Amino acid sequence: MRTSVRTALRYVFLIIIALVVLFPIYIAVVNSLLSGQQIAHRPPTLFPLHPLWNSFSLAWSFGHLGTYLRTSVIVSVLTTLAALTTSVLAAYAFAFLEFPLKRIMFSLCLATLMVPAEVTIIPNFRTIQILGWYNTYPALIIPFAASGIGIFLLRQSFRQLPRELHDAAVLDGYGHWRFLVRVVLPLNRAMIGAFAIFAFLSSWNQYLWPLLVTNSDSHRTVQVGLRQLEGLNPDQQNIVLAGTILAALPIFLILFIFQRQLVRGLTAGAVKG
Repeated sequence: MRTSVRTALRYVFLIIIALVVLFPIYIAVVNSLLSGQQIAHRPPTLFPLHPLWNSFSLAWSFGHLGTYLRTSVIVSVLTTLAALTTSVLAAYAFAFLEFPLKRIMFSLCLATLMVPAEVTIIPNFRTIQILGWYNTYPALIIPFAASGIGIFLLRQSFRQLPRELHDAAVLDGYGHWRFLVRVVLPLNRAMIGAFAIFAFLSSWNQYLWPLLVTNSDSHRTVQVGLRQLEGLNPDQQNIVLAGTILAALPIFLILFIFQRQLVRGLTAGAVKG
């Protein structure tokens, strides 16, 4: 009896937390379907009786979201692939190879986690200008092609593999590349997938850096492009909210599809046995 009561209370608590988290999203969706006057009305409308579905088409056309979304997809995918490649290779080196100054170099990677991103903006911006990459895809991708948190997470995950696996692979004639591809990566898919999702979402949600290093619509991401909609009249705030929802849809889709992969990666190594 006590167990069933505790279980019921636990589910009630989780439902309340879910409602608190989802309520702002629901309000944004509702307001995107209302007119400007209805949004300003008090008490607020919680269910639209006559939804304005054209808000989304207007946001798509007025805000040029198609161009911005294409740029965001290209930048986020390439940044994720670059961060995955560098993190996997560096993590493998720190986990399985022996070379001079190994601990010092790994400590330097960890030290980058303590540096606020704002501190690196000016040096990175000057570097982009010197290289002539202003308003180009490399300016949006290269500064984030390596990740200290990715190297740390994957290195810790790789080190959990039994050392005997590496010794057996060496006896079977496996080189480092073959051992990495056929043994290490398949056994660490959960953590690699979780980091890939994290890297993609981080790149997708960037605003300040794309705003600084681009000046044309063809290279600006969707987060910057949403500013186009902010210049509309106050009576058209529903269009701004509709554009925001369209920009967030890829994030919701990725989280919905890969939620199990993300949870497995975040909980990898939490339970032994």
